Order: sequence, then C-alpha cells, then structure tokens
Amino acid sequence: MEEEDGERGSRYFQMASCGQDNQIKLWLILFADSVGIELKYKCTLSGHSAPVLACAFSYDGQMLVSGSVDKCVIIYETNTGNILHTLSQHTRYVTTCAFAPYILLLATGSMDKTVNIWQFDHKQACSGNIIENESKIAVENWSEEDVLAWLHAQGLTDLVGIFKMNNIDGKELLNLTKESLTNELKIESLGLRSKVLRKIEELRMKMESVSVAIPDEFLCPITRELMKDPVIAADGYSYEKDAMENWINNKRRSSPMTNLPLPSLLLTPNRTLKMAISRWLETQQEHSETT
Repeated sequence: MEEEDGERGSRYFQMASCGQDNQIKLWLILFADSVGIELKYKCTLSGHSAPVLACAFSYDGQMLVSGSVDKCVIIYETNTGNILHTLSQHTRYVTTCAFAPYILLLATGSMDKTVNIWQFDHKQACSGNIIENESKIAVENWSEEDVLAWLHAQGLTDLVGIFKMNNIDGKELLNLTKESLTNELKIESLGLRSKVLRKIEELRMKMESVSVAIPDEFLCPITRELMKDPVIAADGYSYEKDAMENWINNKRRSSPMTNLPLPSLLLTPNRTLKMAISRWLETQQEHSETT
C-alpha cells in the first residue's frame, strides 16, 4: 500500500488486489477529516491469462508487479495502467514477487523452485527496460554488467568495484581460480574468495546439467514430481492420485491451486495426460539410448 499526495490536506493510499478473475484491481483509500475513511475503485489491470497469485508495489508506488498461474510476471505503470514489461523466465506458477525498497531490483519466486532477481536500467526504469539476472543468456556470454548484477544478487556487493576495475565478463568469471582471486584481483579475505569460488562452481554445475526439463503440465502441483497416475479434481487441475487423496484425507476441502472450496471430492482419472506422460518417457529413453 503506497501513499499519494491528496487535495485539501487529505491523504490517499493505493491498494492492489488480485485473484481468480485473472485481473488486478487498484483502489484508493482516502483519509480526510470531512469524510473519514473512503474506499474508491481506481482501475482494473489486465494482461494475465490465468489467476493472479501475487502483486506488489514498487517503493515509490509508480510501478506494480504481479505473478500468475500463467507463469508470467507483468510490470505495470500504476498511473496509466500500461504494461511496461512481461517476464516469462519461470517454468511454473509465480507465487510471490517484491521490489527492493530503495534500489531498482525485483525478486520473483515460483513453484519451479527458483527465485529470479531482475535489475532495472536506472536510466529507463519507467519504460520497462530491465536486465535479467542469470537469464537465458549463457554465462560465458555475460557482459561485465551482467557479472556485476550477479555479484549483487549473490550478496557479493563488496567485490563489485574490484570486478568492475578488472573488467570481468562471463567468460573470465568462469575461469577465476583461487590463485587469480588472490594474486590478480588482490582479494585478501579468505572468506570472500571461498564464497566466490563456491558461487562460480554452482554456475558451472548449472551449465553442465544436461537433464531434460519435465514439461510443466506433467508435474503434480502438490508434490512437484512427475505424475504416474494423474487425476482431475473438481477445480479442473490434474494431480497425482495419491497426493490428492492424502490432501483430502487430511480434511482439506479446498483446492491446492486456488485455495477455494472444492465443489466435489470426486477424482477422475486423466487418461489422456497419463498417455502423454508415457509417450514422453519413451521418447526420453530412446534419446538416452542413442546418445
């Protein structure tokens, strides 16, 4: 909720609400001696194609970010309602999002088990120009600016000046060793050197990973694992049968996805999805046998 300037000594606060209608609504809460507290509808923000699970204002109230079941993150300009940017790096539902309080950084969390950090271009923040941190660009192709953004995201802000002075790009980052950190970059702290090397090793492991991403629709929303016996619940979503039965047996009568009451506890086998998963597994096995 963000405060705005009002007229005649009044104070306004902005409030945003989101939900199952795929939309975000903006409201103004007026505090004035003459009328007390008054709630006014401002506008509706559209853009998502599925329920919106989270939304948050920037620290100055000029932007609003939202995350949705459609796996997208949308950044709006609150004064006009215009979409500044749509981010689609997550592979599963985006469940949380937040702006940093005084710097142009955005964090988004998802059921894909990742938190993505987004850095805005300070000169063009209002035009939606942002830089993805650890984006789809291969690490070896990172620019010097990408490396600096990565240092910020990893809590290595103390090293930004050193890396900037030595023009470290993605390729050079991956080639750093204990000796080069000590002798070339002159990093005296053993703890900092160890942390840098550990974070670089994590990047290498990501690059070397050859595991095939499981299609999102094949994963159970409850267990986040590949479904073996998918069933359709009354909320329209598919779940692993055992997981959904356990959910219901624990006296939960709401949807794991929407948190709304389930109109029925009936579970229907999703044979079409089960066949699709079987075909996908066969394809993966054939691929592994030929490589």
